[in-house]
Amino acid sequence: MNHFKPDLNAAEALVGLPVAEVERGLILATLRQTEGNRTHAAHLLGISIRTMRNKLREYAESGLDIPANTPHEA
Repeated sequence: MNHFKPDLNAAEALVGLPVAEVERGLILATLRQTEGNRTHAAHLLGISIRTMRNKLREYAESGLDIPANTPHEA
Protein backbone atom coordinates (compact mmCIF):
# COMPACT_ATOMS: atom_id res chain seq x y z
CA MET A 1 0.00 0.00 0.00
CA ASN A 2 1.24 3.49 -0.79
CA HIS A 3 1.87 5.76 2.17
CA PHE A 4 1.97 9.43 1.36
CA LYS A 5 1.23 12.76 2.94
CA PRO A 6 -1.98 14.04 1.31
CA ASP A 7 -2.20 17.59 0.04
CA LEU A 8 -4.60 19.20 2.52
CA ASN A 9 -5.52 21.92 0.03
CA ALA A 10 -6.58 19.27 -2.48
CA ALA A 11 -8.59 17.50 0.22
CA GLU A 12 -10.27 20.77 1.18
CA ALA A 13 -11.41 21.21 -2.43
CA LEU A 14 -13.37 17.97 -2.10
CA VAL A 15 -15.39 19.03 0.94
CA GLY A 16 -19.09 19.00 0.16
CA LEU A 17 -18.86 16.67 -2.82
CA PRO A 18 -20.70 13.35 -2.66
CA VAL A 19 -18.37 10.46 -1.81
CA ALA A 20 -19.49 8.54 -4.92
CA GLU A 21 -18.44 11.50 -7.10
CA VAL A 22 -15.03 11.74 -5.43
CA GLU A 23 -14.56 7.98 -5.73
CA ARG A 24 -15.48 8.04 -9.43
CA GLY A 25 -13.05 10.86 -10.12
CA LEU A 26 -10.26 9.11 -8.24
CA ILE A 27 -10.83 5.79 -10.00
CA LEU A 28 -10.93 7.37 -13.46
CA ALA A 29 -7.88 9.59 -12.78
CA THR A 30 -5.92 6.58 -11.52
CA LEU A 31 -6.95 4.60 -14.58
CA ARG A 32 -5.69 7.41 -16.83
CA GLN A 33 -2.39 7.52 -14.90
CA THR A 34 -1.94 3.78 -15.37
CA GLU A 35 -2.71 4.12 -19.10
CA GLY A 36 -5.89 2.06 -18.70
CA ASN A 37 -4.24 -0.78 -16.76
CA ARG A 38 -7.14 -1.83 -14.55
CA THR A 39 -5.14 -4.30 -12.44
CA HIS A 40 -2.46 -1.72 -11.65
CA ALA A 41 -5.06 0.99 -10.94
CA ALA A 42 -6.96 -1.34 -8.59
CA HIS A 43 -3.71 -2.19 -6.79
CA LEU A 44 -2.80 1.49 -6.36
CA LEU A 45 -6.26 2.23 -4.98
CA GLY A 46 -6.26 -0.77 -2.66
CA ILE A 47 -9.38 -2.31 -4.19
CA SER A 48 -9.95 -5.66 -5.83
CA ILE A 49 -9.94 -6.02 -9.60
CA ARG A 50 -13.52 -7.27 -9.26
CA THR A 51 -14.52 -4.03 -7.53
CA MET A 52 -12.70 -2.07 -10.24
CA ARG A 53 -14.55 -3.94 -13.00
CA ASN A 54 -17.91 -3.46 -11.28
CA LYS A 55 -17.33 0.27 -10.81
CA LEU A 56 -16.21 0.71 -14.41
CA ARG A 57 -19.23 -1.21 -15.72
CA GLU A 58 -21.47 1.05 -13.60
CA TYR A 59 -19.75 4.17 -14.94
CA ALA A 60 -19.96 2.96 -18.56
CA GLU A 61 -23.67 2.16 -18.15
CA SER A 62 -24.24 5.72 -16.93
CA GLY A 63 -22.61 7.04 -20.11
CA LEU A 64 -19.13 7.91 -18.84
CA ASP A 65 -16.11 7.46 -21.10
CA ILE A 66 -13.77 4.84 -19.59
CA PRO A 67 -10.04 5.12 -20.43
CA ALA A 68 -8.93 2.23 -22.61
CA ASN A 69 -5.86 0.14 -21.91
CA THR A 70 -2.94 1.54 -23.90
CA PRO A 71 -0.59 -1.30 -24.88
CA HIS A 72 3.14 -0.57 -24.69
CA GLU A 73 5.47 -1.37 -27.55
CA ALA A 74 8.38 -3.63 -26.70
